[in-house]
Amino acid sequence: MAEDDGARTGGAQTRGERRLGEAFGDETIHADLQGQRSYHDFLELDTILDAQPTITGAHDEKLFFILHQVKELWMKLMLHELEAAFPHIRDDDLRPAFKIFARVKRIQENLIQAWHILTTMTPADYLAFRDGLGRSSGFQSFQYRSIEFVFGNKQRETIAPFENRPEIVRHLTELLERPSLYDEAVMLLARRGYAIDAAALDRDWSVKREPDETVMAAWRDIYRGGEGRWDLYELAEHFVDIDDLFQTWRFRHRNAVERVIGHKIGTGGTSGVGYLTRATAIRLFPELWAVRTGL
Repeated sequence: MAEDDGARTGGAQTRGERRLGEAFGDETIHADLQGQRSYHDFLELDTILDAQPTITGAHDEKLFFILHQVKELWMKLMLHELEAAFPHIRDDDLRPAFKIFARVKRIQENLIQAWHILTTMTPADYLAFRDGLGRSSGFQSFQYRSIEFVFGNKQRETIAPFENRPEIVRHLTELLERPSLYDEAVMLLARRGYAIDAAALDRDWSVKREPDETVMAAWRDIYRGGEGRWDLYELAEHFVDIDDLFQTWRFRHRNAVERVIGHKIGTGGTSGVGYLTRATAIRLFPELWAVRTGL
């Protein structure tokens, strides 16, 4: 330890260390890792950086692969965070959930920005490798579908593209058939004393929630400044922020697709821009938007 301290403060260079020179303030770095993991190994870079196959050899193929792989990594982190929020809402411990939602929103902002990079690709650039995609499509992203199910935008038919992956079908079915984050929030309203209709608290969780007047009455009271309800107001606003960002993500996706391929049929079989246009109208938490009219 004494030798290490000496090396860092200008003493003799120890075995396994290298000086960076005056340009770096004569800092030292470890050259001998002594059997410990390097940055390269820690991040599994051999696996990650070799995960971009060459299908057509077109220049922008790499952009397309990397961009979508990075988005899947962000979605993986987003799901990791959202899962951690469930027990906090069930336990009426909202402050940690708010911290999680703040991070989720930063992730969403990164996902939105990704579309700006994609639009640097011209239509001709994309057409140079599009046929190499076959029938693959973002519609087949099980993580995207998982996020929708976690928020409550549920439709059993959307599991169909994963029939060749039984483990994914099982995972999505589990998410489909359990309460969403918003369902948990509605149950929290009932625990806080709001008169929520029993049909909103014990229902078929695999079906997208229909608007419920007792739930909207509770949110209206909260938005009017119901005494001691500020944490519920903050919860509602986190949901609205997330919904807003999710819709922005869909809108950027729709515009990026039209900019690059126009109105061609999507590789996954949808109408392409037409399908994405309809998706931009979807609200994850429509009751929270509807109550504003009645305030």
